[in-house]
Amino acid sequence: MGLSDNYNHTIRACYVGYISQAIVNNFVPLLFLTFQKTYKIPLSQITMLVSLNFIIQLLVDLLSVKLVDRIGYRISAVAAHLFCAIGLIGLGILPDLMSSPFPGLTLSVICYAIGGGMIEVLVSPIVEACPTEKKSAAMSLLHSFYCWGSVGVILISTVYFAVFGINHWRILSMIWAIVPAVNAVIFAKVPIRALVEEGKGLGLRQLFGMKIFWVFAVLMVCAGASEQAMSQWASAFAESGLKVSKTVGDLAGPCFFAVLMGTSRALHARFSEKTDLINLMKLSAVLCVFSYLLAVFSPIPLLALFGCGLCGLSVGILWPGTFSLSAKTCPKGGTAMFAMFALFGDLGCTLGPALVGTVSDQMNGDLKTGLFSAVIFPVLLIGGIAVCRKMTKEQAADEEMKTESTAGL
Repeated sequence: MGLSDNYNHTIRACYVGYISQAIVNNFVPLLFLTFQKTYKIPLSQITMLVSLNFIIQLLVDLLSVKLVDRIGYRISAVAAHLFCAIGLIGLGILPDLMSSPFPGLTLSVICYAIGGGMIEVLVSPIVEACPTEKKSAAMSLLHSFYCWGSVGVILISTVYFAVFGINHWRILSMIWAIVPAVNAVIFAKVPIRALVEEGKGLGLRQLFGMKIFWVFAVLMVCAGASEQAMSQWASAFAESGLKVSKTVGDLAGPCFFAVLMGTSRALHARFSEKTDLINLMKLSAVLCVFSYLLAVFSPIPLLALFGCGLCGLSVGILWPGTFSLSAKTCPKGGTAMFAMFALFGDLGCTLGPALVGTVSDQMNGDLKTGLFSAVIFPVLLIGGIAVCRKMTKEQAADEEMKTESTAGL
């Protein structure tokens, strides 16, 4: 079978889509201290770049509620990857072309953030619509590729910096642009199905009227914040807070985090039929709290680094798990539901790193205090998951009563 008639190629393109998003979300954080030293950019402005990335993705999520169904998944997917490629190329060129480097960095971030936001909205419903079984497993496996992409970005970038020097990061940025550029061509050819029939998906007013929708929204915010607060600052935390080298910091911080996050998602994909998803999510949230406390309060740097990695294991299933629960609970949610959950997830991805950076800045650059402030997100997750369990049980009981009532008639 060729690209145009094989849904396996569609799923693989979605995998690469998440790798592309991993590139735009994880490459720049490796350069935070380099930007600070080379361009004399203060920590507050670097925090602004992180927040800008996810704020733009958030706005794209909101616009995608109507836009994607109007222009189609294929055109949207191709455009998303082209935006990512152009942004990464601009990152290596624009800062040095402009009189001040920060506007150049900002324009590049805006461009690839548009692409990253579109990818986040598109790939989950595209995979959900593919004619495959074990949807929960497929969703976890899909999201694991974001982690493997993160690992690849960190490992390859670290090796590149060690061999060629950190001063040549601009070339690497343009090399990374090849991945989304090639995937744009693939998405132009693979088969793509609609998640629900045209006109039969729920609208925003219907979604907003569902109490459980807002519970899932809170879970998405807290999942995104818990994940990115650690992921975005792990390298800088290891290098400045734990006093290890940049190479060790990148490998033992964000890389270890991403490996364990990907592992948790792959394991869930393998054993999804044998586990209770809500119980697993609750356990993960408790483990997330512990991992943050270990990273912040451990007097031993090795244990603190282990806490960073353990956080990856704990947050792994929270995002895809929420997607799977919502798709099962509300099968007619359609593009609007996935777009809104991507929006709330990106809102969390904005709030988490921004809180860490802001608190750290207020405490004279103390990243430990900043990371400690982010514990609020997994704590809220624990409460949200408990409410979710109660409401899903009530919904299942109501549906059972309706079925029995219909059968009686």
